[in-house]
Amino acid sequence: MSNANLNVDGENMEFPIVTGTEGERGIDLGKLRASTGLITLDQGFVNTGSCQSAITFIDGEKGILRYRGYRIEELAAKSSFLEVAYLLIRGELPTQAELDDFRNTITIHTMLHEDFRKFYGGFPKSAHPMAVVAATTSALATFYPDSLNLDAKNEVEICTKRLLAKLPTIAAYAYKHSIGQPFMYPVNEMGYAANFLRMMFATPCEEYEVDPVIAKALDLLLILHADHEQNCSTSTVRMVGSSRANLFASISAGVSALWGPLHGGANQAVIEMLQRIESEGITGKQYLDRVKDKQSGIRLMGFGHRVYKNFDPRARIIKQTCRDVLARLNQQTRLLDLAMELEEVALEDPYFVERRLYPNVDFYSGIIYQAIGIPVDMFTVLFSMGRLPGWIAHWTEMHRDGFRISRPRQIYTGATERSFVPIAER
Repeated sequence: MSNANLNVDGENMEFPIVTGTEGERGIDLGKLRASTGLITLDQGFVNTGSCQSAITFIDGEKGILRYRGYRIEELAAKSSFLEVAYLLIRGELPTQAELDDFRNTITIHTMLHEDFRKFYGGFPKSAHPMAVVAATTSALATFYPDSLNLDAKNEVEICTKRLLAKLPTIAAYAYKHSIGQPFMYPVNEMGYAANFLRMMFATPCEEYEVDPVIAKALDLLLILHADHEQNCSTSTVRMVGSSRANLFASISAGVSALWGPLHGGANQAVIEMLQRIESEGITGKQYLDRVKDKQSGIRLMGFGHRVYKNFDPRARIIKQTCRDVLARLNQQTRLLDLAMELEEVALEDPYFVERRLYPNVDFYSGIIYQAIGIPVDMFTVLFSMGRLPGWIAHWTEMHRDGFRISRPRQIYTGATERSFVPIAER
């Protein structure tokens, strides 16, 4: 093992360099404070590795994303969401028998307790569905106290399956409550994505057929969002879980973190941008000219990524899916035309090329959601459904491999010691 040398006030110290299986290297500073009294200062933890993980590999320079070693392009083409969930959580692809058992045991947990449904009556119709989903996900712990023991493998297993099974039901009910329609019970012989679509859009008064092309497109979107290494929400799940909070509480925290517009809300921002361009009657090129004007304050949403400095591999996949869905629905949407124009112009404009601003996964996903009837404020809810297996996988890995409670340090910049002044003398 090689070492990194750090010289502090003339004293030289060595810290081990850790190398991952893909050649990534990091300096292990676990003993820095004990050895020197110093800490590292890294705003936003952009250069800080919080853990070692075997779940997801990203090479942002080359545009590579792999789950457990499998390329996202291959999983998107050949797998299903529940198979990918199994892979992320269990570590290996399942046999057919293992996948059937996994799917069947999830299916039997899709219903919510009848008393649980009363929660929705306590929320105003105007409540944002992410607030409802975060609250109700945490409330699952009150209904299922038999799966809260972190040290009991069987309880963690049933908690995992309950979450995977019930989150689509929770999400669909949040939408139904917002529009005043009756809740639709899940139908267990249907596929994961198809069942969710039925709970979203069916009513008791007539039959509802789920289009298999639309269900497949949604299943693909869930796969593409299933994990993305140590992002804000995943890191939140790990941090909350490090206090030995139960899995329901940890996932609820992840939902809340995902809600932020700088994280899960990006695809909503893309739709709003495209709608603004359409309403103003300008071309994509005219909008990009405004973006390049630093005084305008206008941003290009759906381009660029915190990690990827090349094409987001998920964006390449989703672009074709977007075309397939719109063709299936026989929709010619101005928003898609604008999106494709923005992409074409930006990829040829030196301003954006030099800044390595390429379309990301959010650029086309919102168009698909909108085309199949998902309201804008539900976009992030679907993101949370897709990200759920990754959250569970990271929580499980952390508890399996051992951990310390997360406790970042700080550099204090406040007032030095001062004396209290009685209120009458201030």
